[in-house]
Amino acid sequence: MASAPASGWGRIAAWSRRNLPTRESMEKSRLLRPVAHRVLAPELWRFTRRSVPRGVALGMITGILFPVAQIPLSALLALPFRANVPTAALTTFITNPFTTPFLWALAYWIGRIVLRLDQVVPGTPLQDAAQSTWMQWLMSDAAPAIAVGLLIVTAVFAVGGYFLSLFGWRVWIAHKWKTRHS
Repeated sequence: MASAPASGWGRIAAWSRRNLPTRESMEKSRLLRPVAHRVLAPELWRFTRRSVPRGVALGMITGILFPVAQIPLSALLALPFRANVPTAALTTFITNPFTTPFLWALAYWIGRIVLRLDQVVPGTPLQDAAQSTWMQWLMSDAAPAIAVGLLIVTAVFAVGGYFLSLFGWRVWIAHKWKTRHS
């Protein structure tokens, strides 16, 4: 007898249980053995009201600022900040092939405003000093604008994600208490 199809969240949870590594498999890993006692500390994997917002903020920072190795970097940085490792790793997916162009365009737009690159400057002092094509791009208006814009976007997203997850946590707990008492 076939069962009813599972909901979207149920399918995701089932896929996660089948495919994500277990604590036991991670303890047996040769690569993690030297640092397993630190990486597998229970407080880093427990979902608490303090560790989840830290994980969200940390995931936003590593997801936006670092184009490669985001998940290992966020997991590594979660150790000293006592952030939730799964939350930090999952939040790095804010940058993906669909959202990255929009984030970079937003960063460029914000960087141009902050650096006031829309004002007319006589001559091209930065471009005159450039020698190669890489240096030309680096000294152009785009590189500084994107760098400054990415720092601002990262800070806003990290702080916003922290407080939004804190608020979401409070709403979730209030809902649990409300359903428990009714």
